[in-house]
Amino acid sequence: MAFFSARNNKSFSMAVMFLLLGIFMSSLEFTGAKSVGVCYGRIGDNLPSEQEVLELYKASGIEKMRIYDPNQATLRALGMFPDIELILGVPNGDLEALATDASSATDWVQRNILPYAPAANIRYISVGNEVRPMDPAAQFVLPAMQNICNALESANNAMEVLQIKVSTSVDATLLGSSYPPSAGAFSDSASSYIIPIVQFLADKGAPLLANIYPYFSYIGDPTSIDLNYALFTSPGVVVQDGAFGYQNLFDAILDAFYSAIEKAGFSNMEVVVSETGWPSDGGTAATIENASTYYQNLINHIQNGTPKRPGQPTQTYRFAMFDENQKGPAETERHFGLFSPDKQPKYPISFL
Repeated sequence: MAFFSARNNKSFSMAVMFLLLGIFMSSLEFTGAKSVGVCYGRIGDNLPSEQEVLELYKASGIEKMRIYDPNQATLRALGMFPDIELILGVPNGDLEALATDASSATDWVQRNILPYAPAANIRYISVGNEVRPMDPAAQFVLPAMQNICNALESANNAMEVLQIKVSTSVDATLLGSSYPPSAGAFSDSASSYIIPIVQFLADKGAPLLANIYPYFSYIGDPTSIDLNYALFTSPGVVVQDGAFGYQNLFDAILDAFYSAIEKAGFSNMEVVVSETGWPSDGGTAATIENASTYYQNLINHIQNGTPKRPGQPTQTYRFAMFDENQKGPAETERHFGLFSPDKQPKYPISFL
């Protein structure tokens, strides 16, 4: 076998690298990393092959992946890694066709789901990403969700496919109020857009997907938000909100979403954090040290839930697997990776 053959230096080196990566990630995952996934973006011209990426996920102990479009090579490769759960994205540019023509949604499911599920462990479909109420695509999000859901329900192998939940990924700009977290509410301009979506999710037993970035909140108001509060390193409660005390901004934003959903009349809905991360270069507070601190503390924390939802682990997807050199326009957008494109981990490795 190549793993044991010193004659095959390349294979031997790869095996050693995967072993070391597994040790590195296991040092982080014992406190609840089964709730942690990593987003796999591909806006770069120097990234590993899809098969190599899946092998790196497996070797690193990462059991959840998010992709932003139905990349066929990734879906095929996922069939060999059934333990990796997937959020499969529908690009914003596809929403209109899927919303206005039910047969397009049926075709989408037949091309991108049925050939791969259940071997590929698709858990959620995110119909659109960070579509905002005033965006031209906003009118198409809910109808596209409905058509894809109907196509899934009509699929030949429905007993397997029906385990897939259809949702959409939103960001915190939909919140008109978020401080304190108990005051969280959708803005007037967003309510007519998001509340029917939340109603649909409640009817289908699906979660809302939310992209939550304490980093952007911090750099937007560094005089009011302490860096320690954003990095999970505050020594005590920073925001007291009635009976709830907040030591980190991640929980505060997430609970603001829960408050907004409750005010809309839905008290039992789960929020899955479909993106969160911290850049390691390119801007204010964007350093290797801060990115490493944020990521490790995030993993250690999310198993505990939030003050509003204590003891309920928060499904959370770290953005992103690799630095993507073609992202922008901000320089920080190119430096959110957990790994460099050569598959080397960017953060200091601790074996403690």
